[in-house]
Amino acid sequence: MSRSFALASRFTLFSRSTTLLLSLVVTALLGSTAHAQFGAPPAGTQVHDTTPLKPPAGARVAIVEFEDMECPDCARANPVLKKAAADYHIPWVRHDFPLPMHAWSFNAAVNARWFDAAKGKTLGDEYRDQVFANQISIVGLDGLRQFTEKFAQSHGVALPFAIDPQGKLAADVKADYALGQRVGIEHTPTIWIVTDHSKGAPFVEVVDRSRLYQLIDQAKADTASAPAPVKTAAKTQTKKPAAQ
Repeated sequence: MSRSFALASRFTLFSRSTTLLLSLVVTALLGSTAHAQFGAPPAGTQVHDTTPLKPPAGARVAIVEFEDMECPDCARANPVLKKAAADYHIPWVRHDFPLPMHAWSFNAAVNARWFDAAKGKTLGDEYRDQVFANQISIVGLDGLRQFTEKFAQSHGVALPFAIDPQGKLAADVKADYALGQRVGIEHTPTIWIVTDHSKGAPFVEVVDRSRLYQLIDQAKADTASAPAPVKTAAKTQTKKPAAQ
């Protein structure tokens, strides 16, 4: 065997080994990428406190959401949840969970609670819906203030210069945030379908919103044979007769 032939053979073997090694590396990389793209959806929230995951009194099934008004995905979920609640005639319980990274979400939650207190929850929820619908055009606290002033004016509401001078509404928002922390909230929106006297799961997280209606259908089927929920009677104040 000539020296040149031996060198050529060794080079061929080296090239084949290198090619095989590169193929294995590429396959491994493609496999890991495919797993990242097409793997199982993330696991649901690790729930620590189940207290908030119940329907309001008188309801068998409800939607419970923890939301951030500056969160883009919350804005995408908002019309979907609103329509589902209307289609099924079930309550939609909305909790504030403003993330610290967002500049104006906390103030927006305070504003919504001001509208709740001033004109009733219907107007407060409409404000929330409109913030989500116009979220992309709201820039900073000044932009939020301008938007809120226009919203109040269009609804015939006089907006005070100081929305929450004593900090009571801010305390309510912080209490909602603390509640979410006790539940185990790690992201927004976090959404559950919750049930009362269900033969199935008492609450199911909506990880894939394309299955929202399917999950509500299942919840309604699981509670169909449950006794009719009892609404809590509103307390009435008895007026004392005026002194003669």
